[in-house]
Amino acid sequence: MFFFYFLTLVAFAISIWAQFKVKSNFERYSKVEASGHKTGAEVARHILDTNGLHNVPVEPVRGTLTDHYDPTERVVRLSEQVYYGRSISSISVASHEVGHAIQHQEAYGALVLRHKIFPVVSFSSGIAPLLLIGGLLLGSLNLIGFGIILFSAAVFFQLVTLPVEFNASSRAKNFIVSEGIIRNNEEKSVNKVLNAAALTYVAAALVSLFELLRYVMIFLSGRNNE
Repeated sequence: MFFFYFLTLVAFAISIWAQFKVKSNFERYSKVEASGHKTGAEVARHILDTNGLHNVPVEPVRGTLTDHYDPTERVVRLSEQVYYGRSISSISVASHEVGHAIQHQEAYGALVLRHKIFPVVSFSSGIAPLLLIGGLLLGSLNLIGFGIILFSAAVFFQLVTLPVEFNASSRAKNFIVSEGIIRNNEEKSVNKVLNAAALTYVAAALVSLFELLRYVMIFLSGRNNE
């Protein structure tokens, strides 16, 4: 059991480090203007139009690193710093979010699956912790078992998210290189921005996976002691 606690702590430490890397890399390369001299909004619009997504708007949104693609309204929303910025960070993040819009257009398998299981996960992720904690406090294996089932859905969702995010980053890099938005010597900087962001999803998935394994071990240990 100690081993799983140790793994969870390691994964949590990686998560903290990943968040630090995202912020530090974003801030670092937000001060470096891209050679194409385009804003994040202009890059996003260009890539969308090139891929026939003229009907997908690009909108500014308040906050830092609040960038996202909304599949329900089919709109790319970029934080103001990314929307108006002409930096390596701005075009990297903007093109990544556009990658999600193109995934949506092409019905990319992992993205479609994530959308389908989201309603289940939004319910289970809120109930699972209560059942697991309640089961531990009350010594109820039934509650723990049910909590594990619901928590498994949330973990599965995070694992499905990984290929979605990595694919969007891969598309982003291909777009901005092929369209001449960046030069070859800027690819390394773009990679640092996008890879740091991807690492946060990996770390979050690891934390959840190790937590799930810990609860499974508790459940199995309780069954053996009955």
